[in-house]
Amino acid sequence: MAHITASVEYGIHSLLWLAAFDAAPVSSRDLAEFQGLSPSFIAKIFPKLEKAGIVKASEGVRGGYVLAKAPEEISVLEIVDAIEGRKPLFDCLDIRGRCAVFGDSPPAWATAGVCSIHAVMLRAEKAMREALASQSLASISRAVDRKAPADFSDEARNWLESRVVARTGRTKAGISS
Repeated sequence: MAHITASVEYGIHSLLWLAAFDAAPVSSRDLAEFQGLSPSFIAKIFPKLEKAGIVKASEGVRGGYVLAKAPEEISVLEIVDAIEGRKPLFDCLDIRGRCAVFGDSPPAWATAGVCSIHAVMLRAEKAMREALASQSLASISRAVDRKAPADFSDEARNWLESRVVARTGRTKAGISS
């Protein structure tokens, strides 16, 4: 988790739309277009989410992605780790033993135990991971719903459904159009 990239932000946005659309598979191409992104950008994120068990894929022209579990069961930390991998926030290079005063052999006191700087970074990482683990996809969705105008979610669902119908000839309920 050295740096949380835009892939995480777009991944979470995409997952929010899967949660809102609920049940019918949505293609990564439609999710990309919905957000004004390159389809290849989103297409790189979803295999990672699938491998982590966050989404399920269905193949073919009618295929796409659905959430593999309820939004309440998907933590933000799980999403970050799926997309970024579980990387440390800080990579200690253990430079404390390289002081010019020590020459070629640093004293034991200088290198004993965990580096004080590394210890601070480990506590910060632990706090950040705990904060991310305490938030779910559902909690973000509720926050977005409170902020957005009442008709926005319906407009977004309608846009996504029109894409599914155009691609598959089926509505969300599976009725042929």
